[in-house]
Amino acid sequence: MTVFDFRFTVNAPLQAVSEFHFQPGILKTLTPPLMIMQVHRFDPLANGSIGEFTMWMGPIPVRWKALHSDVSETTFTDTQVSGPMKSWVHCHTFTALDEQTTEVHEHVEFEHFGGLKGLWSRLLFPHPALFVLFTIRKMITRRQIRRLLQK
Repeated sequence: MTVFDFRFTVNAPLQAVSEFHFQPGILKTLTPPLMIMQVHRFDPLANGSIGEFTMWMGPIPVRWKALHSDVSETTFTDTQVSGPMKSWVHCHTFTALDEQTTEVHEHVEFEHFGGLKGLWSRLLFPHPALFVLFTIRKMITRRQIRRLLQK
């Protein structure tokens, strides 16, 4: 099992960060600008809710279905039910550092398939690509929450 950890802070109260992640359409909001995301189903975030989508990696469609669990104001987990990886469990945790600062911790445990299918997922999801993806999501999160708080 491979582990990818990514942490960043947001200059916003815990409640604002949590509410941002519970918004309908959040998956498209957090999608990097050059990636096309087709959402087929995205239930409101709750235990047992499902998200189904296709990410376009250039001309290549990557279909994904995730199940949400351990949902609370400060955490939720999405687990790949079907998709490009042998396994993928992504836990999002929000921790108040003080009244105006929240840490977001993205913890992903994943495993590639063996053989050619595994080669495919290793090409699509190497550590450097995950780092870039989550760095872009960090920037989007900070910008969007700042806009929400200014309203």
